[in-house]
Amino acid sequence: MRSIELLSPAKNLDCGLAAINHGADAVYIGADKFGARAVAGNSIEDIASLVKYAHSYNAKTYAAFNTILNDEELEDARKLIWRLYEAGADALIIQDMGVLQMDLPPIAIHASTQTDNRTVEKVQFLEEAGFSQVVLARELNLEQIKNIASQTSVPLEFFVHGSLCVSYSGQCYISEAMVGRSANRGSCAQYCRLPYDLVDANGNVLMNDKHLLSLKDLNLSSHLEELLDAGVSSFKIEGRLKEADYVKNITAYYRQKLDRILEGSSLYKQASSGKTSFFFTPNPQKSFQRGETNYFLEGRNEQITSFDTPKSIGEYIGEVDKIGNNSLDITGNTTLHNGDGLCYVHDKGFEGFRVNRVEGKHLVLTQMPKLKKGTKLYRNYDIDFEKQLQGNSSERKIAIEIQFKEIENGFQLVLKDEDNNVLEYFCEAEKELAKNEEKALDTIRVQLGKLGNTVFAASVINIDLSKAYFIPSSHLANWRREAVEKLEQLRSSIYKVCLEKIYPTTHPYPEDTISYLGNVHNHLADAFYQQHGVTTIQSSFENENLDEVPLMYTRHCLKYSLGACNRFSENTEQKVAFSEALFLKQNDTLFSLEFDCENCQMLIKKSNFNEDDLSK
Repeated sequence: MRSIELLSPAKNLDCGLAAINHGADAVYIGADKFGARAVAGNSIEDIASLVKYAHSYNAKTYAAFNTILNDEELEDARKLIWRLYEAGADALIIQDMGVLQMDLPPIAIHASTQTDNRTVEKVQFLEEAGFSQVVLARELNLEQIKNIASQTSVPLEFFVHGSLCVSYSGQCYISEAMVGRSANRGSCAQYCRLPYDLVDANGNVLMNDKHLLSLKDLNLSSHLEELLDAGVSSFKIEGRLKEADYVKNITAYYRQKLDRILEGSSLYKQASSGKTSFFFTPNPQKSFQRGETNYFLEGRNEQITSFDTPKSIGEYIGEVDKIGNNSLDITGNTTLHNGDGLCYVHDKGFEGFRVNRVEGKHLVLTQMPKLKKGTKLYRNYDIDFEKQLQGNSSERKIAIEIQFKEIENGFQLVLKDEDNNVLEYFCEAEKELAKNEEKALDTIRVQLGKLGNTVFAASVINIDLSKAYFIPSSHLANWRREAVEKLEQLRSSIYKVCLEKIYPTTHPYPEDTISYLGNVHNHLADAFYQQHGVTTIQSSFENENLDEVPLMYTRHCLKYSLGACNRFSENTEQKVAFSEALFLKQNDTLFSLEFDCENCQMLIKKSNFNEDDLSK
């Protein structure tokens, strides 16, 4: 059976613990350096605490180590990798191939999506190089995933939920070019979420002040079985900048979805231990989301962009029906609460407001937004739902069978957990016949079943005694507590971290030339590619700060959005008339757009023109 992993993000220790408690099979978290989210760093001590807790459920902790490294950072990086290994991390997620040239501990290495893993040949190369898991490019469709899986054996990881980078991961340099903040070094300035004008060759503004590179958020929750069949083994939730309430809700939502698929399956099994119960109803629309898209999973479609706002719009609740003085009436049947946050999109963008008091469909507001009848309203903050998440929102328990039986010098407790670990605990005691047989047996059963503060829950309690004996509750409680502690120690001692030493390889890289898109940023990375037969290696954009090269490669296409795509016949009726070429304008900066129709992608460059040039 194939182990199926639900992989959740952790901004910090609290988020990591929340992920495990809400059903994650693995968590990815950044250390204090070298992670692709520089502001989401954590101490080794916190990572070690997360590792220990995760391992109690046979869940894994992956260290996000996926930036490219300067030469002067290599030794610090090597030392940090060893510290992560000593803290018990199960794997490193890396982008920089220079890491493989280091003196590494025996730790599993995963290929970050930043390494641009979208072809069979690339994944085959990474597998042969020793990577034990590969994160595929988000832009792939089901057939492409299936094709890669059919020709490789390395476990494949795929994003199923969260924010989308508009560029192919690892292929975006616009932030570095404009403000010296490299996405490949964890400091992206998120130029994709800014407003732009779309301008044609004659200076005509085709779209004004829109977030033209901003995408909706990914939600593949209705495609999990298809992804399983295609060969995906790890389902990844984006969100290392998100807070714990997001992690709880989204992890719980996908845990429930996966549990329904895995239950009774002869093909797949859960990658970790324990079953999770939830004390709320998970709903992804109640956490941060810019609208939902399945991106390119089923091919190109129009439902991927969020031009009006890059902010969270939440769940649709209805329309404005009537407007009063500091109040409004709405349509729809959604139950609202005092303190809810609502929002709407208008011609000039996005606006939110707070509900002061709810009287059925009549809402009393403290400040009146500029609304009109028929405006669509969304709730992006559900105060009641947030309160549920702040409380005791889940419980994760590992099932154990408990047997209590009589032996010559007393009694024996036998604990067997769901992973078939068996612990035998001998309880020396004098045997005293019980005066009340039913009460004695009931006391034994009740005391042995009191596992509330542990990771365990009793699925079966068998009492195998020749006679009913009186045993003080304090004895039973002590025996149970000591036996459970020993079972926890047993589980910890036999937990198998994937100890995989990476050895140098020399198999050929799929290409003999690497451009700046290969992100070769240090001499070890350069040596790695030379070792694998690459003859021409261009240094990284961050090293060279190249002119007149594309700053972003994306499958999002504004020509397609205009209805001017020549490749997809269903979308050829032009919606907007324009004169080639096309430009994005942001304040006084122009970016030129190039359309690589053969590869179905759009390239963005910084333009040498200024606005006056367009009208000439």
